[in-house]
Amino acid sequence: MIQRLNRLLQKLMPYITPAAVVFGVIFARWLEPLVFLVPWIFAVMTFAGSLGSNFTDLSKVLRHPLGLIICLLVLHILMPVIALGTGTLFFSGDVNTTIGLVLSFVIPTGITSLIWVSIYKGNVVLTLSIILVDTMLAPFIVPIVMKLLVGNAVEMDALAIMMGLLWMIVIPSIAGMCVNQWGKREWTERLERSLAPTTKLGIASVVMINSSAVAPYLKEMNGKLAATALTVFLLAVAAYTLGFWAAKLAKLENESVLSLTFNSGMRNISGGAVIAITYFPAAAAVPVIVGMLFQQVLASFAGKFFEKRAVRVKEAG
Repeated sequence: MIQRLNRLLQKLMPYITPAAVVFGVIFARWLEPLVFLVPWIFAVMTFAGSLGSNFTDLSKVLRHPLGLIICLLVLHILMPVIALGTGTLFFSGDVNTTIGLVLSFVIPTGITSLIWVSIYKGNVVLTLSIILVDTMLAPFIVPIVMKLLVGNAVEMDALAIMMGLLWMIVIPSIAGMCVNQWGKREWTERLERSLAPTTKLGIASVVMINSSAVAPYLKEMNGKLAATALTVFLLAVAAYTLGFWAAKLAKLENESVLSLTFNSGMRNISGGAVIAITYFPAAAAVPVIVGMLFQQVLASFAGKFFEKRAVRVKEAG
C-alpha cells in the first residue's frame, strides 16, 4: 500500500506543488500559525531523501569530480549572478524582489531531482553526490553568495542562516548516509521504502505552510506579480539550458548530461522558502514561492525533451 501511494504521489508531483500553493493561500488563516513546524518537517524529508546514498558512492564521484564541479558553478555562481542582473534590470526600484530572485537561484539543488533522473535513466550516483555535496556546502555557500551579491541591500544574519541550514539539511543528510552505510541492507531498504511517500507529502506540507506566510502578496494578481512569475520562469528555463550545454561542452556521457540538466534546473525551493520567510522580509519570499508553481512542470517538460532526444539518437544510430 505504501509503494502504491508513493507511485501515485510520484505521478502527481507536477500538480502537487502548484495545488499546495493555492491551498496555502486559501487557508492561510489556519496554516500560518504552523510555520514553526516547517524546519522539522524539512529535516525529516532530508533524512528520508538521503537514505539511498552512502559515503562509498560519494567517494566514487569525488574521484572524478568534473560533473559535480560544473553543476556547482552553474548553481551557485552563474545563475545567482544572472538572477541579480535580471532583478537589477527589471526590478530596479524593488530591492526585495531582486533579493528573492537571487535567493531562488542560490539555494541548493532539489532533492526531487533524483526522482526525475531515476525516471529518465540518468546518472543516479552522480545526482546523489551532487545533492549531498551541495547540501553540505549550502550552509557556507548560501550566506556567502547572498552577502556578496545583495548584502548591502538588506540586513542579514549570515551565521543564523548557516546554523539553520546545518540543522535542516546537513545533519539529517549525514544521519541518512550513516544509516545506509552501516545499517543492515534489508532494514535500510525497508525504511527507505516506508519513508518514500514522506518526502512528497512533506513537500506539499512545507509549500502550503510557507505559501500561507506570504498569502497577502499572492492574493492579488497584478502586473508586478505576473512579471515576477514570468521572470522566475525564464530564469528556471535558463538554468536547465545552462546545465545541459555545460555538460555537453564538457563532453560528459548522456546519463551525466541528463543528471546535470535536472540538477542545474531544479532547486530546493521548499528550503529556500524557509530561509526567505525566516531570515528576510516576507516580500523577498514571493519569487521563491512563485517558483513552486512550475518547478515540477518544467521538470516534466525536460524529461519529455530527453525522451524525444533518446528516440532521435536511436533512429540516427
